Amino acid sequence: MVSRLALLLALPLTAACAPMAPSGDARAPISGQPVEGALFVAGKFGNTLTKVELASGETAARVASCANPHELATSPDESHLALACYGGRTVDIFRTSDLGKVASVNLGEGARPHGIVWHANGDIYATAEGRRSIFWIRDPLGAAEAFEYGSGQDGTHMLAVAPDGRHAWTTNLGSRTVSLIDLKTRRAPRSVEVGEEPEGIALADDGEMLWVSARGSNAAFKLDPETLAIRQRIETGAFPLRIVVRPQGDYAVTSDLADGGLSVIDTATGELVRSIAVSSPAEAEARTQVTILFSPDGERIYVAETTANTIAEVDFASGRVLRRLPGAGGGDGIAIIE
Repeated sequence: MVSRLALLLALPLTAACAPMAPSGDARAPISGQPVEGALFVAGKFGNTLTKVELASGETAARVASCANPHELATSPDESHLALACYGGRTVDIFRTSDLGKVASVNLGEGARPHGIVWHANGDIYATAEGRRSIFWIRDPLGAAEAFEYGSGQDGTHMLAVAPDGRHAWTTNLGSRTVSLIDLKTRRAPRSVEVGEEPEGIALADDGEMLWVSARGSNAAFKLDPETLAIRQRIETGAFPLRIVVRPQGDYAVTSDLADGGLSVIDTATGELVRSIAVSSPAEAEARTQVTILFSPDGERIYVAETTANTIAEVDFASGRVLRRLPGAGGGDGIAIIE
């Protein structure tokens, strides 16, 4: 099953599977305190960008985006949204208010941008998998100057950026490595092997620890950001495609595509403390669980179920699935404002 799921993730939009109807009411109201703000969803099979109002669970807007859009990032002031156009060569920028497109930054022939970060410094950083590099886009809403840094590795897919903007880290699926890239001095990148098919990556807010999920190893790795030395290996659920750190910094969570769960790791001890069943191993292939994202307060976690066209909203404390939101077009990349 894993091999087929892995293939599905790499399929072009023309090979997308037919949508699956989600179980239950995707727009059922959340119990307890109303949730404000919006969730944004990149539909990689439908070439769409969607805005979902969290209070109602309804789709507020949907627009055509670009070929095979993947990861999303919001600007520090939450007024704009950056989209990595994995089927092409651009990073496109939209208003969060109405999804109006305001800019498109061309990264060059064969770029295939995927991972993306809109940094607190106002700049955008994105991987260019097809060019084995990352880009630093300065002043994206103004002059939009793009500077390229080669990773020297195959499949440069996801990235994290230091709080001071001086360094970036990438996962390189094809080379089975993690790379440290110096954005100021342009010294040669440092790369080390980390498990089989490292893909997910997250940096603690204080920059003191780097987390990587290796989907082929069914494991997460705790790395020293400066040396890339592996400090700890933690066994997770099956095929951990993504990893995120809770805003409070106390837990790291992997999205385990092949069993439909989340593995919760104590960041201090590196111990797997619990698992959350978002769906089940029997449903995993039909749902294709990919990207995960915490709410800003760390109380909820959003889980993109790409083939099911849903985004599961999960209460982190209880592990209960509160509702399933619309994820039309093969929702994969997600972003949130509240």
